[in-house]
Amino acid sequence: YKAKGGTELVPLPQLKDAPPAEQHELFIKKLQQCSVVFDFMDSVSDLKGKEIKRASLNELVDYITAGRGVLTEQVYPEVVKMIASNIFRTLPPSENTEFDPEEDDPTLEASWPHLQIVYEFFLRFLESPDFQPSIAKKYIDQKFVLQLLELFDSEDPR
Repeated sequence: YKAKGGTELVPLPQLKDAPPAEQHELFIKKLQQCSVVFDFMDSVSDLKGKEIKRASLNELVDYITAGRGVLTEQVYPEVVKMIASNIFRTLPPSENTEFDPEEDDPTLEASWPHLQIVYEFFLRFLESPDFQPSIAKKYIDQKFVLQLLELFDSEDPR
């Protein structure tokens, strides 16, 4: 939940405003920027950074949804790194050791405002006409899949 390394995010230019020759490099920079993880347990810390990241995540979703030819082989490791740094986290401890989904309120994930967009980006990445499974297999390995499956242990139904 902590912002790694105290990195302060600065707004990058919009992808749609960048010249076509610079979009690929800017796309990678935005993926790297979105790999910074913030502490959502402290709702007032890093508000500017959280907002910059949220806007960048939304922009990345739009970019891979509308763009063609944006998923080049160089992008895959950055995409997987960004997704992994955000979704693979220690799940919040249960406040109820005998949690019953029918009876008890779940422990909700404080970082959901960013997680939701990261999951959306991951889905759009996998659904993209440009997605190449043969390249993705180099980066989405068994460890990645096992960590993804572990997330189903969360009490958060979202």
